[in-house]
Amino acid sequence: MNLPNKLTLARVILVPFFIFFLLTDFVPMSMVWALAVFILASVTDALDGHIARSRNLITNFGKFLDPLADKVLVVSALVCFIELGYAGSVPVLIIIAREFMVSGLRLVTANEGVVVAAGIWGKLKTAFTMVAIVVILLFGVIFGKDPSAYESWVIITEQALIWISTALTVISGGTYLKAYSKYIDPSN
Repeated sequence: MNLPNKLTLARVILVPFFIFFLLTDFVPMSMVWALAVFILASVTDALDGHIARSRNLITNFGKFLDPLADKVLVVSALVCFIELGYAGSVPVLIIIAREFMVSGLRLVTANEGVVVAAGIWGKLKTAFTMVAIVVILLFGVIFGKDPSAYESWVIITEQALIWISTALTVISGGTYLKAYSKYIDPSN
C-alpha cells in the first residue's frame, strides 16, 4: 500500500476518534481533541491527493477510498452537529442526499466506462465545508459545547457556514447532474 492510500486509510481510522471526542463529556478538553483530530484528518485529505498526483501514485483503491473517506468524515461531523445543536437537520439532509446522488451517478457512469472526476465546485464544496466544520469546532473550544450559552453572533455565524456549505453542495450536485445527465436520462 502506497503512502497516499495509507493517509486516506488513516483519515477513515480517525473518524471514530473524532466522534468520540466530539460527543463525550468526561474527557478533559474533549472539544480540543475533536478539533485536533478533525484538522489532522482534513490535512491527510490535502496530502494524499497532492502526493498521489505529484508522485504518480494514483490507484483504483485510492480513487475508491479517498472520496468515501471525505464523505464519512464530513457527514460524521455534520450528524454529530445535529445532536449537539450546532446544525439543523434540513441542511445536513440536503448535504447527505447530494452525496448519495453523486455516488449513484458515479456508479451509473462507471458501468459506461466513464469516470466522474471531482470538479471545481465539488472541490470548493469539500474545502469550504471542512473549513466551516473547523470554525464551528473552534467555537466549541472557545465558548464551550453548549450552544444555548452562545452569543447570537456565534449562532448566526455557525448557521451561515452550514447554509453556505449547503448552497455549495446543491450547486456542485447540480453541476454533476447537468454534466452527466445523458447517463440518467429516463428515456434510456
